[in-house]
Amino acid sequence: MAPITRRTSFPKVLIEKDSDSEQSSSDEEQEQQEEEEEILVEEENGVAENAKIKKLELGFVGNSKGKTPITLSLQKVCKVCKKPGHEAGFKGATYIDCPMKPCFLCKTPGHTTLNCPHRVSTEHGVVPAPRKKTTKPLEYVFERQLRHAIPLIKPKCVIPDQVHCAVIRYHSRRVTSLEFHPTKNNILLSGDKKGQIGVWDFEKVYEKVVYGSIHSCLVNTMKFNPRNDCMVYSASSDGTISCTDLETGISSSPMNLNPDGWQGPNTWKMLYGMDVNCEKGLVLVADNFGFLHLVDMRSNNKNGDAILIHKKGSKVVGIHCNPLQPDILLTCGNDHYARIWDLRRLEAGSSLCNLEHKRVVNSAYFSPISGNKILTTSQDNRLRIWDSIFGNMESPSREIVHSHDFNRHLTPFKAEWDPKDSSESLAVVGRYISENFNGAALHPIDFIDTGTGQLVAEVMDPNITTISPVNKLHPRDDILATGSSRSLFIWKPRERSEPIEEKDERKIIVYGNTEKKRGKKKGDDSDESDDDGFSKLKKPKSKQTEWKLARCSKKG
Repeated sequence: MAPITRRTSFPKVLIEKDSDSEQSSSDEEQEQQEEEEEILVEEENGVAENAKIKKLELGFVGNSKGKTPITLSLQKVCKVCKKPGHEAGFKGATYIDCPMKPCFLCKTPGHTTLNCPHRVSTEHGVVPAPRKKTTKPLEYVFERQLRHAIPLIKPKCVIPDQVHCAVIRYHSRRVTSLEFHPTKNNILLSGDKKGQIGVWDFEKVYEKVVYGSIHSCLVNTMKFNPRNDCMVYSASSDGTISCTDLETGISSSPMNLNPDGWQGPNTWKMLYGMDVNCEKGLVLVADNFGFLHLVDMRSNNKNGDAILIHKKGSKVVGIHCNPLQPDILLTCGNDHYARIWDLRRLEAGSSLCNLEHKRVVNSAYFSPISGNKILTTSQDNRLRIWDSIFGNMESPSREIVHSHDFNRHLTPFKAEWDPKDSSESLAVVGRYISENFNGAALHPIDFIDTGTGQLVAEVMDPNITTISPVNKLHPRDDILATGSSRSLFIWKPRERSEPIEEKDERKIIVYGNTEKKRGKKKGDDSDESDDDGFSKLKKPKSKQTEWKLARCSKKG
């Protein structure tokens, strides 16, 4: 029996372009024939102009006169409101707002990001710090015991504004955390999304090592042991705390919240915020279900049961102990709150104060010297400052509008105090919305005066076109460490930076394609979009930059 074959005809493709005026039927037929010829030519050449196609009408030629044609609409839709007719997002260095939504920067209607007053002046609408005296008892005690340690004259800020050295594509995935060594000024620790921890001597540049078997996924926080500067604690999204010896690379796991492995997303516990309380001998760490866990530093074992400190099921992303009063604890999470606790009376619902925010709180820190101020970073593009933990905590003393609201594939932005600033007013934070600098779309790193809201300095380099969400100021030197995508950068003040000769190729290390591209796992967020700026990085042709690039093979 002969095989049965179906007789099919090539589908007739009709393209209709939108026009403002109506055309005659003869003109339409002529245009239709011309467009059909164009489609056939494009099919032969293998090229289709999808950007110009607005509408496709598919119909079969043959004995199908009674059938209605199939219409496919290929109109572009807005990524924000999912409606056709307009577009929103970045176009070069310009961010175009969705007309159906308020201003992306300040979150208020009536204007767009391009003409937002907060974009021109960061101190717009910010009330300066008050200088009046109060008669409250706690304020009086603070004035008697702590105010004398804070100088009355604000010191001059020294801004590290020039790239001194860098390692390009140091990590295999994006950088998630940074930490300086407590005693060795030239050692920087970095954690990445894959769970690796890198140790880099940025004075020798080539002295580096990467420990890749400590965690299996994101390293969210790293803290040194105050009693042993060779031991570092790290909290990861794999639900473990690791205590690693930097000299030998040997690590132990004091706590594992997922001993049975993956049992589904509803039971998988991830660790985010962490801090070390030296006086209590405890490591405090919080998970993604709102619980706080305590680990004894002497025995490296879990101490007691978990305590619910935030809304059940919410992620606790930040923990910070007061530098002068270690019994006072500050936490923040995805339940839109930052909370103050007393470790001597730590139980569910016993918070001393609840600081409400409009959206997720990325970080919350006490001021580094007196511990009297609080700085928080919220996803609603706001930096909030409380001038005194002994004063009115119902509302913040100031709100500073700053661009750090992002979508995906980025480490959350966290504004941090300058630990060397005795006036406790300088903070550093990366910027999300790019700016046009001589035709290049750059994302600066901002130094902000928290007392006035003024932008003190914006640090940038024409060769760094990616976003820098992870920034760490050195506790003793005028040095800024930046994690941008998979790369690390060390910034120093321009006048103190060493002159770079033409033959000197030790300042910048570029890792080649040491790892082959592998298939992406299901559910794995890609970081390629954030790494495009370095994937094509070559030796700079600009006369303004002083970068020197050196090729090397990955060791360690």
